[in-house]
Amino acid sequence: MFYLTEQFFSIQGEGKYAGTPSYFLRTGGCNLSCPGFGAAYEVDGEVRYGCDTYFAVDSRFSKTWIKVEHPDVLIAELEDAFKKIGYLPDMVITGGEPLMYHNDDAFYAVVSWLVEQGIRITFETNGTIEIDFDTYPAYGACVFALSLKLANSGEPREKRIKPQALKNIQANTKESFLKFTIDKALVETTAFEEIDEIRKLLPELDIYCMPVGESRDTIWHNDKAVFHFCMQHNFHYSDRLHIRVFDTTQGV
Repeated sequence: MFYLTEQFFSIQGEGKYAGTPSYFLRTGGCNLSCPGFGAAYEVDGEVRYGCDTYFAVDSRFSKTWIKVEHPDVLIAELEDAFKKIGYLPDMVITGGEPLMYHNDDAFYAVVSWLVEQGIRITFETNGTIEIDFDTYPAYGACVFALSLKLANSGEPREKRIKPQALKNIQANTKESFLKFTIDKALVETTAFEEIDEIRKLLPELDIYCMPVGESRDTIWHNDKAVFHFCMQHNFHYSDRLHIRVFDTTQGV
């Protein structure tokens, strides 16, 4: 059994495959909360701070999440959606942290079916979950967008950086790349040192950096600094197209 917060057809907004038509499955629940990202939201009159997909992270929203116990039901929904689309789009499985469910029977059955269809699957993951690729080989056919969290997330380093989990992903997957969400303040302080330390762990992976922000306005405050940071250090700049277009992070 696993939880979905939403599923929808859109355009991948960030990372290596930005601009690609993609179908999204967003799972509920995360092993990190990232209060430092500063996206403000309210629960029962209490203002909280977290990542821009707080509705898929904070368990206080779990009453709105959809329980998936039988993979055949979701697979039938996907088949119907793909027929309406008229082709097989990329699949992006995100969260929350989707790989919290990597050893769940229903979750793995859906992933295995998608792999059998020849669909390119990208997992948007924080890279902290250690996967047994021998037991669950379908994950080896997937792309892993390793959205590692830096100091600006507000999470302690030992919780957000798991070297063995990262090395296993790099060694066993079809493709993986690093993706960091940074702001102007981090650019001016520890961003390069933090990213360089991680790059030494995973020297073969491409690096994408994108600006912090849950809205057009907050991205605007960080994008130029991140843009110049990428130029300076030979990293890839990744915008966040879905936020630029829709000014939101839900359902797009």
